[in-house]
Amino acid sequence: MTDFCEIIEKIKNIISKEKNKKIFDKDVAKELGITQANFATLKSRNKIPYQQILDFCARKKISINWLLYNQAPESLIETTNSYWIKYYPNVNLSAGGGANCLDEEYNLIEIPQNILENINKNDLKYIEAINIIGDSMEPILFDGNIAIIDRRKTDIKKGGIFAFLSSNGLFVKRLHIRIDGKIDVISENKEYPKQKINQNEIKILGKIIGSFGRIRL
Repeated sequence: MTDFCEIIEKIKNIISKEKNKKIFDKDVAKELGITQANFATLKSRNKIPYQQILDFCARKKISINWLLYNQAPESLIETTNSYWIKYYPNVNLSAGGGANCLDEEYNLIEIPQNILENINKNDLKYIEAINIIGDSMEPILFDGNIAIIDRRKTDIKKGGIFAFLSSNGLFVKRLHIRIDGKIDVISENKEYPKQKINQNEIKILGKIIGSFGRIRL
């Protein structure tokens, strides 16, 4: 498990070399754009501020692999073609029955190059990754895939595969707006029947733009 204090000590060393002086927690908090009070709370809970650290690494052109996982690059300052997004390991999108609801805890994972090619790098803050369970979206999405979601794309007028929240849980399905204004909820696996729901019964989380594992969109 990645340790908060270990990461902060590395950041202190980086800042210390830049400024040529001893660095304290308050200096790290300022560098990360976090208040001292919030920093102290995160430290006491061993809760790593991934997004702020990711931004710090981007500004300093430091390998996040080295900072978080001790994977030593050829040099400390390393320009990389890798880009990282939020991954919610405790959240499941159901391709079957309802899955558990959203969780704020996330890690960072590297986004696959084939998906990255179709995304503006400045828009990565809107891209997230969530697990898929169940077989109702096969052969498009498979049980065990990690779905890549664009949170900005919530307009279902043109159709597509979306992640959405309903009173029954979290789902991933193909959505299509009917002439009568209702929504057809479609499973790719023909063993699952098509469903019809009202638009106000669901909240769209985002459009599926790819996944890790076996996928064909």
